[in-house]
Amino acid sequence: MYDEYGCPVEEDKMGMRVTSGVVTLEKDGQNLIGISIGGGAPYCPCLYVVQIFDNTPAARDGTLKSGDEIVSVNGQSVKSKSKVEVARFIQSFKSQVTIGYNCLHADPKQGKSLDIVLKKAKHRVVESMSSTTADALGLSRAILVNDGLIKKLEEMNSTAGMFFGLMNHAKALIKSFYRLSQVQRAFGEVFSEIGVKEPQPRASEAFSHFGSIHRRMEQAAIDCLRTIKPMISDMNTFVTKAVPDTKLTIKKYLDSKFEYLSYCLKVKEMDDEEYSYIALQEPLYRVETGNYEYRLILRCRQEARARFAKMRNDVLVKIELLDNKHVQDTVSQLQRLVQAMSTYHTDCHEMMKACRIFPIEMDLTKNTFQYQSTTPLHEEFGDDDDGDEFGASQRDDEMLDCTDGGGAGEEVDGGRSQSRTGLHRPASGATFDEPLLQLD
Repeated sequence: MYDEYGCPVEEDKMGMRVTSGVVTLEKDGQNLIGISIGGGAPYCPCLYVVQIFDNTPAARDGTLKSGDEIVSVNGQSVKSKSKVEVARFIQSFKSQVTIGYNCLHADPKQGKSLDIVLKKAKHRVVESMSSTTADALGLSRAILVNDGLIKKLEEMNSTAGMFFGLMNHAKALIKSFYRLSQVQRAFGEVFSEIGVKEPQPRASEAFSHFGSIHRRMEQAAIDCLRTIKPMISDMNTFVTKAVPDTKLTIKKYLDSKFEYLSYCLKVKEMDDEEYSYIALQEPLYRVETGNYEYRLILRCRQEARARFAKMRNDVLVKIELLDNKHVQDTVSQLQRLVQAMSTYHTDCHEMMKACRIFPIEMDLTKNTFQYQSTTPLHEEFGDDDDGDEFGASQRDDEMLDCTDGGGAGEEVDGGRSQSRTGLHRPASGATFDEPLLQLD
């Protein structure tokens, strides 16, 4: 390439290194090797690879990359040829073709300029906009901006909220069951204590048995807690580990997507710039010096696309796993909860059904529920006058006993006993073969 004064124009490699190589590619059934070509005469001194298409011989071989210069085809130089001529020349060979190339050793950091960073920021803003709003603001929207994975992320957040609510409900249920077990244990201890202290055998056996039933109900509640507790652990793992890890992966995926879109937009802007200069028939410095800046952006775009495709596959796999776990775990956790509750209530019903302790036969004349105590009971009275009156009354009773004889004393004493306890003592010689009181 020469300038307007006839002097050769040196290539501006922008500090990048170039090495030569040769690769032989087998053609596919459509007689293609899977590359697109740019540059060439009459505007650019070199021809270069613009894009490597997926699932093609060039992509499977992996030797050629975007931005590499093509110098020969089957040993014939392609200098001063246009890209159309070289493409037809490559298609003229059947089965396989040998490409001589100059590999461009580019640093991706060199291509990540301030312009790329600003384009990424713009894509992040446009991501949350509707197409109408973006068009009204004059912001271009890339094809990949409306991504279905964003809706998947929203659904995953909704699922995480549902699991969080279910986990809180399970925690509240466990606390309630624990308090219920404590109440049952307290009942069991009280009834057992009454059974131990009760002097009548039948009543003692009944209360002791009733206390053991409550203790067994407490154990059933604890077993139910042991069944429900793993639910919280599983749901906590889903909410605190699986979902945040997937969100982090999606965040990395979005970053790689925005970077790839930024490079695509940069390539389009540089193409438009080149076409505008060609239309004006004006020389463009970067094109006349080998178009290395453009080739650097092509290389960065290819690498960004590879990262984007990899991250997209990772996100799809993780979201699919989470969806399966959501469906399967929701069903299994609810089944576990219902089964645990059903087992608990069934066991309690069977325990109470087997507890046949009623009616309880008790003799209230034997001071039932009045247990011996080391502390004497003292009956307090309101004032001294009442005490004197009570003493006088007692003396009168004693005098009456002495005057009327033993029978009258027994009759009066029997009347007083009746008025105080509400029970009739049996006549002399009577027995307690029949229960005086039955508690049904």
